Amino acid sequence: MKTFKLLLFVIIFLGLLTGVWPNAELADQSQENIIKFLAKPFDLAGKRTVQRQYFIMETKLIHYTLNGTRTGTDTLNLWLEFVPASLSGEKEDHYICRRFTVQKGTETPVSIPALTDWSYKYFVGIDKSGQVFGIDHAKFENIKNEKGEALPPDFAYFVYNTFIDFHGFCDVFASPVEGGEGTGIQDLKFIGDKIIHAASNTEPPVNLGSNVAEGSTFKNGVATLEFKGISLVDGRLCCLVAFDSGESSFHMIMRPTPNMEIDTVGSSHYKGDLYIDLETYWVRKVVMDEFVVSETTLPMPPNKINGVVERESTIRNVTQEEFSTKLGK
Repeated sequence: MKTFKLLLFVIIFLGLLTGVWPNAELADQSQENIIKFLAKPFDLAGKRTVQRQYFIMETKLIHYTLNGTRTGTDTLNLWLEFVPASLSGEKEDHYICRRFTVQKGTETPVSIPALTDWSYKYFVGIDKSGQVFGIDHAKFENIKNEKGEALPPDFAYFVYNTFIDFHGFCDVFASPVEGGEGTGIQDLKFIGDKIIHAASNTEPPVNLGSNVAEGSTFKNGVATLEFKGISLVDGRLCCLVAFDSGESSFHMIMRPTPNMEIDTVGSSHYKGDLYIDLETYWVRKVVMDEFVVSETTLPMPPNKINGVVERESTIRNVTQEEFSTKLGK
């Protein structure tokens, strides 16, 4: 027993003295393998697997006064399902909005019936009707909640913009830019690579029916993507890619009635992270933060209103079971 204790003491003493433990060689080998793995080139633009996908997206709109006081929070929740044509028997892939709810402060969330089980096809860019990503403007025209209350035009725009954000992050930033039309995620190969995205300085229209008039636009700044590293999401190995919009701006012309025009100009800066599954190439998670500062000109006193809004969005790619559970089905 004394011999065993003495031997144990010698091992511990030598370990403390030299910093070398019996498994140090194995640890060094493991670290070397990790470094080799992280130093190799990665393909971030592989073809997505043909599978149904289930997404839950939450967006919080936090309102501030100019002195920094928080005045309220609105929450928008989207349940969105992707259905491949090969699995549905239909001609094209499509998305289905299973549910959309809005919540004012701590009030009970209310759904928007017009969006329940609404199906649409994602379109790359702007379609022939001038609609970004093919999102039908008519769905958001004079839209009402389940209580029959019409959403204010500015809030209806935020509902519409939730779908634009989803595809902007999950398709524009997280998918390769095809046809040699500019740089995109396909140009990120090594951890630390950073590129200016092809969406930089683009100015898509944001007119939305009769409420948000033609001439309304959002102008992106110098948008960048940066390959930050490798991460785990729900046990899946993912590449971690940061996006940054740069200095963006917007101009919105709202006509709540035929004889009234409300003009809003402002600036925006959003940034966040994409987590893309390295096996399926589907987005597993997105986090985004944005600050929006605006000035609205009214045709009546007080004539000018300044607004500051912080937006926090999270998109999660979940299992069918979690999706159904949180959907309440």
